[in-house]
Amino acid sequence: MSFRPTLPLHKKSSTAWLARQSRDPFVKARLSSPSSYRSRAAYKLIELNDKWGRFLSRSSVRSVVDLGAAPGGWSQVVAEKFGWTLDAADNTDDYGLREEVKVRTRGSWSTEPMNKTTGRGKIVALDLLPMVPIPGVQTLQMDFLAPGSARVVRDALKDSHNPEGTADIVLSDMAANFSGSKIRDSQMSLDICHAVLDFAKGALTVRTVDERGKVSCGGILLLKHFAHPLLQEFRKEHLEPNFHLVHYIKPESSRADSAEGYWLCRGWLGRT
Repeated sequence: MSFRPTLPLHKKSSTAWLARQSRDPFVKARLSSPSSYRSRAAYKLIELNDKWGRFLSRSSVRSVVDLGAAPGGWSQVVAEKFGWTLDAADNTDDYGLREEVKVRTRGSWSTEPMNKTTGRGKIVALDLLPMVPIPGVQTLQMDFLAPGSARVVRDALKDSHNPEGTADIVLSDMAANFSGSKIRDSQMSLDICHAVLDFAKGALTVRTVDERGKVSCGGILLLKHFAHPLLQEFRKEHLEPNFHLVHYIKPESSRADSAEGYWLCRGWLGRT
């Protein structure tokens, strides 16, 4: 799936954007936080996790896939919840550098940063763009829709606890660049949702009930979308029949004037 480049901002819109950024409490928190989150979006995932059952914090959750992960804010949050940490001082020399410069400075995708603390489980982050390494996160610079990508992700997730390489959670905070046309933008959001769900079908752990009635929770999909009747049809036709529970969430950390929201889909049933 290809997205057109972001258009340059006009001076008036640039000034308005800078003014909004200067007032945004989550932007201020990100800049002052010792965690040095790479994006404001990290606070959305923190809020979603804290208010909706701490799904990332459960010890039973050991495998997460982050789609469209660059620059890595969500992957950072997952790594923290899994117990992977990095000395904040290790990042100070990189502040303000472009991602591709950071990669050249700090090393390749597979380079492990120094001063790390080992956590649990496996985290795989995919994006077409380069991303600076994060402790505990295996980053793959690839298209998640490309042939063979699902196999690569499964191989990356496999370990003694997860011999099949399935994902307990699939995350997607992806969005296309806005065109200004509500119809086009809604269709692009719908296309992304379909693509992510197609990937999740082959990746998520299936919810099961054994003969004694013991339930395995099944995989979770957290999916960003933009409000539109087309997207509501997608929820009814594709999400609700295939997950045990589907919640719509508009986090407080999401800007009030944005149409974005998230579906938290619990208990993948594996029916399709």
